[in-house]
Amino acid sequence: MNNPLSMLVSDLSPQLQAWRRDFHRYAESGWFEFRTATLVAEELDRLGYRLQLGREVINADARMGLPSAEALQQQEQRAREQGALEKWLPHFSGGFAGIVATLDTGRPGPVIAYRVDMDALDLNEKLQPDHLPFREGFASCNSGMMHACGHDGHTTIGLGLARVFKSLEAQLSGTIKLIFQPAEEGTRGAKSMVEAGVVDDVDFFTAVHIGTGVPAGELVCGSDSFMATSKLDVTYRGVASHAGAKPEDGRNALLAAAQATVGLYAIPRHSEGSSRINVGVLQGGTGRNVIADRAFMKVETRGATNAINEFVYQQALNVIEGAAKMHGVEYDIALMGAAQSSKPTQPWVDYIHRQAQEIAELTSVVDRREQAAGSEDATYMMERVKSHGGQASYVIFGTELSAGHHNEKFDFNEQVMAVAVKTLASLALNLPTFGSKA
Repeated sequence: MNNPLSMLVSDLSPQLQAWRRDFHRYAESGWFEFRTATLVAEELDRLGYRLQLGREVINADARMGLPSAEALQQQEQRAREQGALEKWLPHFSGGFAGIVATLDTGRPGPVIAYRVDMDALDLNEKLQPDHLPFREGFASCNSGMMHACGHDGHTTIGLGLARVFKSLEAQLSGTIKLIFQPAEEGTRGAKSMVEAGVVDDVDFFTAVHIGTGVPAGELVCGSDSFMATSKLDVTYRGVASHAGAKPEDGRNALLAAAQATVGLYAIPRHSEGSSRINVGVLQGGTGRNVIADRAFMKVETRGATNAINEFVYQQALNVIEGAAKMHGVEYDIALMGAAQSSKPTQPWVDYIHRQAQEIAELTSVVDRREQAAGSEDATYMMERVKSHGGQASYVIFGTELSAGHHNEKFDFNEQVMAVAVKTLASLALNLPTFGSKA
């Protein structure tokens, strides 16, 4: 392994921990990453990266699941009170907390990009002595917001890479792009960055995650278990009426939503692969003696491929519309999040595998691992890169976890961040060897 790289990362480890614990303490949910983004921008600017910020890297019309303008303003003020840097805050105001940092080495070569996500979950962290972040004073101070999926670690890994690449710039060629994405949770943010063109020039792309049940010391070089998904908010609008005296005058929105729920679960499975449908929220009505004039549903579809998810999604739209017609109510559908399925390109997986075998801290290196099927919107970036002839993969660094992802007691072994920085940096440092046989 490259000794200067190992020494550099070892010296950087205390800073990695400090960054991670700061991001964890001031956790910010999707589209609210104002403080986080300003601190990231400040460090990248100090290092000399060329920055593209906010609206330069996020297509406003392609954002999904955007909070209300009032909520965005409130959270921006909260971030300001918690130390967000005024120098950078205007770039991210209004739900545009995305950053692309570019290092042009001045030497010919391809464009290699890394994507890390910055957002926390809508979750209250457990504040008990047996939870290390609480015990050591960096549990989230923001109600209803917690880094329970490791994105504080991902953001830190991105900054660690930025430091390493600047220190070893003389050994690099081509162009390096570090993509800091908002709103991955709910699969809401990546598409807006893709639509802004942030990966259109990328030849080699790697998205990063830690944990997910992968054993400590293992690297998955090409995770391919992510399902395509569509996430919908459905609102039915009917007519209220007295349930006893004049039920015939009402148009029952809650009944339409209930009918839709049953119909959604009756959508047929697909012969070409796995599919999912779920109604996670069903709310409606105002009183027991009132015909419900409004009902609300949160729905998601998933498919092992984009085509299967599209099949389920279109069937869901038919069911939702049919229930509205059946009960004479109106309805609205809002697409709140979406992601694609994407298979990593094998030549890039092979290259990552070869580089990872040189990392002493990695005791197991595998191309893929059978895992529970979730979704991840970095797949939008992967698919765009592949469509332009580039190489793309999604890597997962295994680590010990104190609890499962999205759990109030989630935490990870912070040593994994240094391992990730070293491994990912080696991909760029040794890129001229891409395509060579092992």
